[in-house]
Amino acid sequence: MQTHHRRKRKKLKADINVVPYIDVMLVLLIIFMVTAPLLNLGVDIELPESAVAKSLNVDKDPVVVTVDVDGKLFLTIPEAAREEVTPERLDTMIRAYMNQHPKSPVYVAGDQKTEYGKVYGAMALLQSAGVAKVGLMGQPPQDKAN
Repeated sequence: MQTHHRRKRKKLKADINVVPYIDVMLVLLIIFMVTAPLLNLGVDIELPESAVAKSLNVDKDPVVVTVDVDGKLFLTIPEAAREEVTPERLDTMIRAYMNQHPKSPVYVAGDQKTEYGKVYGAMALLQSAGVAKVGLMGQPPQDKAN
């Protein structure tokens, strides 16, 4: 009599081991939580007040070059984060952006306490980069009664 043994094959598992992915995700989460507060997302400036500032109507998102009290330049392009730029980098970035969006409005926002020469220098940089019209940003006058 012949005995016929059949070996049972172990069924293959097709599961993904997610433990290493969770470890990586937690490390990335910690890195982002530590570095997020260090990012410089904004510049505090006080725009000069003007009654005309209320009546301006901008059709498109403008390109804004901000000049702070120390004369540092910050560039804000639509759908991009604000970033500090050097005059050379500003020239390069504005030329590239204006080649693709020639009708986009460009404004200079200077802090109220910024020297006129620094704001004028930013305007001159923009015009040398090929921007035909440069506007100045302001804010509507606020009631002093509050």
